[in-house]
Amino acid sequence: MGSRRDFLYISTAAFGAIGAAAATIPFFSQMEPDASAIAAGGPIDVDLKTMAPGQNTIALWRSHPIYILRRPAPAIAALQSTQVVDLLADPQSEVWQQPPYAANWHRSIRPEFLIVVGICTHLGCLPKCFPDASASTPVAGWPGGYFCPCHGSKYDLAGRVFKGVPAPYNLPVPPYHFVSDTIVRIGENPPGQTFDFSSIVQI
Repeated sequence: MGSRRDFLYISTAAFGAIGAAAATIPFFSQMEPDASAIAAGGPIDVDLKTMAPGQNTIALWRSHPIYILRRPAPAIAALQSTQVVDLLADPQSEVWQQPPYAANWHRSIRPEFLIVVGICTHLGCLPKCFPDASASTPVAGWPGGYFCPCHGSKYDLAGRVFKGVPAPYNLPVPPYHFVSDTIVRIGENPPGQTFDFSSIVQI
């Protein structure tokens, strides 16, 4: 008799524990980010340690392709050459397509690394990277940069748009900063900066 009573007590307690655990599932589910929060996207970290000069890698932030290019030394020097600057529509980045800390001749925090949203400002196509003139020549007189095969828009290796192409603006630069020598955090401003990505003119 006692053993049967013990069995009932144990069974009841076990079912109660299972029920309590099941009741907590909706509670913990509510703590998960909803679809809109996931779509908004938090910062992402990208390790640049293994990137070789001339390599362009792609990350994803807020459903946007982020192009990260490690510019070779000759490409960095060419960004200020009159041969390149004279071809550009907005060489000084006067249109608000980047945070203040990237409003410089190389449009980046570190000259070695370019970080831009890889969406053509014409109709939203994805430009291809041709890091230097010797690598490939998508069009005549190509100095290296990003070329959009859809309608022929061109950008240099700072994401600055060329004159006379369909795209009206430079490629956008997202908020970002370096959390270490080799890791960049995309989607978060450097300490003390308050740039809002939604303030850019066009993506």
